[in-house]
Amino acid sequence: MHVEQMKAVLREILTKTDLTPCVVGHRGVGKTAGIVQVCREIGWRYQSLRLGQMEVGDLVGIPYREGDIMHWSRPSWWPADDDPPTLVHCDELNRAQQEDTLQAIFQFVEPPAEGLQRSLHTHRLHPRHKVVVTINPPDGSYQVATLDRALIDRMVMLYVETDYQCWARYAVARELDGDVRGFLAGNSGMLAKQGAPMEMQVEPTERGWEMVSALRRHCRFPGDLAMEVYAGIVGKEAAITFMRWLADRAGRPLTAREVLDDWPRVAEQAAAQRDDVQAATINDLQATLQTESGLDSLQEQHLVAYIAVLPRDLRFGFVKTLLRIPVVALAISQDKYDQVIFEAIKAIGAEAETSAA
Repeated sequence: MHVEQMKAVLREILTKTDLTPCVVGHRGVGKTAGIVQVCREIGWRYQSLRLGQMEVGDLVGIPYREGDIMHWSRPSWWPADDDPPTLVHCDELNRAQQEDTLQAIFQFVEPPAEGLQRSLHTHRLHPRHKVVVTINPPDGSYQVATLDRALIDRMVMLYVETDYQCWARYAVARELDGDVRGFLAGNSGMLAKQGAPMEMQVEPTERGWEMVSALRRHCRFPGDLAMEVYAGIVGKEAAITFMRWLADRAGRPLTAREVLDDWPRVAEQAAAQRDDVQAATINDLQATLQTESGLDSLQEQHLVAYIAVLPRDLRFGFVKTLLRIPVVALAISQDKYDQVIFEAIKAIGAEAETSAA
């Protein structure tokens, strides 16, 4: 993405989530300038940390004692709870010269757990303040450290590249020299040349998909940027597969909520699903029913109706799992559902006898 697209993505992530964007780009492409512009546009304070020049004490503060208790003073850069919304820019993250400096900042760039505040040692950051990271890619062109996967996994990687049209609009707005603009209009190749691909060993993880879920719930990205953003969390292959799956609505498995709450509309589709697609619906139902406090009478009927359309083998395995969920077992074991459930329960009993023998 180019700088203008990066700014649009940053606004969404910073104003609507607690996730930590990490802007990856070559020198001079406009990473810091774009972040400062976003702060101005949304009315936030900007606080820069040049991590390549900092030590652990600059981050966590100086220790002092009160009686027999050790405390750490608040660093001068740390936004107070009553300060205006502030964006803390962790610049040059992979240029931190000391290993303990990188280990200290690791906690700070990690998004806070639900209901908690972002932390750095004993300090707690008010939720109105957010964090952004910038780095140069570790492609051999820069004196930078390679970030480990655990750290990369905690950030949304945004890759920014040179784009002439984006730069030209910026140059006009800043009233840069007309001859410079005219020269580059005919020689756009004289802008920064792209280096090696900026892949950061991003791979799918449970945490990554939770971050994708948060972005889909709270953010709206222009154009085709969603795929680029998701690729910076779960990797390009997983992001492409996911976006294709979203586009293929006809082949999508039914969700648990559709089966339980909207059965008349989806009954025909449920019966026609392939076994592999049916397995996805069953998995979602199992996960959902394990967290439900109970089913109302209509949901009971819908669940049993769904069980009835399953092939025999899938029905047997699904009922076997449902019988391990007390509230669901009680519901589907009623006499009125015998016609659908009894055969599966009978088969389960026979299997148990065979195993005992």
